[in-house]
Amino acid sequence: MAGQLLLVDDEPGLREAVKDYLQESGFSVQVASNAREGWELVQQNLPDLVISDIMMPQVDGYQFLKQLRDDPRFRSLPVIFLTAKGMTTDRIQGYQAGVDAYLPKPFDPDELVAIVENLLERRSSRTPALTEDGEAPNITELANQIAQIKALLTQKNAIAQSPAPFAIDLTPREQSVLNLVAEGLMNKEIARRLDTSVRNVEKYVSRLFSKTGTNSRTELVRFALEHGLAK
Repeated sequence: MAGQLLLVDDEPGLREAVKDYLQESGFSVQVASNAREGWELVQQNLPDLVISDIMMPQVDGYQFLKQLRDDPRFRSLPVIFLTAKGMTTDRIQGYQAGVDAYLPKPFDPDELVAIVENLLERRSSRTPALTEDGEAPNITELANQIAQIKALLTQKNAIAQSPAPFAIDLTPREQSVLNLVAEGLMNKEIARRLDTSVRNVEKYVSRLFSKTGTNSRTELVRFALEHGLAK
């Protein structure tokens, strides 16, 4: 299962070894040497999952996790803790803070890969099933959202714009998808315009929801119009 991962660890040797193993297992991996760098990266390019050490200088793993969970964009982002700490009380603290899995060092890299694959599969299974056209099965709801978006577009010039409440860094492809969603197009139409698959479009739309903290196409378009994100 392919996925984009962020690895945060202040030990260079371990960080590179884990990165290499994960890449050999088919994952795309970004690395950060501390939580502050990790926080910058997670905002620039939203990963599918975060792997973080706990014992790090300045900002530890618990503080980093709290920062993620306090932000609506990253509340459901899967997080795995890698740590030398193996005490039950420490694991309980991690789970109470919202960590998804906890792997004490030293660990078997195959076990880490299995945990990553399991969490990505669970996250994927929580996404509503799509039809072969790449649309949500509730056609009535989708049609309502498209109608609401088109109504928003008629009021576009009257919508007061303001800076986004948090930094949003979109890739060129995410920007293209956002622009087309903001035109009121469905996934199948967007896929045709961008010469890609409807599955890829759905993936980009999901990333846009996560990056903007929205939960529907209507909310996404409203957010984009209010903050000048759609071009």
